[in-house]
Amino acid sequence: MRPSRTPRRFCRPSTPATNDLETSEAAALSRTKGAATARNQKRSALLALLEQLKASVQKVADADRVHAPALIQSAAMVVRKVPVRAKRVFDVKQGLVSGSVTIVTASAARRASYEWEFSSDGGKTWQIMPATLQAKTSMTGLVAGTSYSFRYRSVIKTGASDWSQPIALLVK
Repeated sequence: MRPSRTPRRFCRPSTPATNDLETSEAAALSRTKGAATARNQKRSALLALLEQLKASVQKVADADRVHAPALIQSAAMVVRKVPVRAKRVFDVKQGLVSGSVTIVTASAARRASYEWEFSSDGGKTWQIMPATLQAKTSMTGLVAGTSYSFRYRSVIKTGASDWSQPIALLVK
């Protein structure tokens, strides 16, 4: 492990574990025999102490959900943001040119094909679109200003799924 060459922008707390690591790091940089092993042990000890500190702060924060962010920040830690990932679902979007659409859905399996259909009469009759091996397709040549409904079904080795709920879109 090499020390960073950038200057310190914050003041690290001075504890026996951090002081031991800094002195063992200096010894390792001077290439003293056995210093790298000692430095790695000091680093592991410091990381274990930091994990214990994190666990105790988390325990206090879990006990008081209302003030949890302030408690975490008062311990000089950062509140982790939970990423919000929306599951990809069946969707129909306007294409890049007039009279075109792009249709996407969630992948059904690693090896799956997708059958697509569209209707221009509100779902009374369905017209077949070309099947694809990807969970997306596009269609051109639609009449602008007309409302179309789209649906799909996936086909995997165990068989075909039911048709999806149709999605209507006014094509521009």
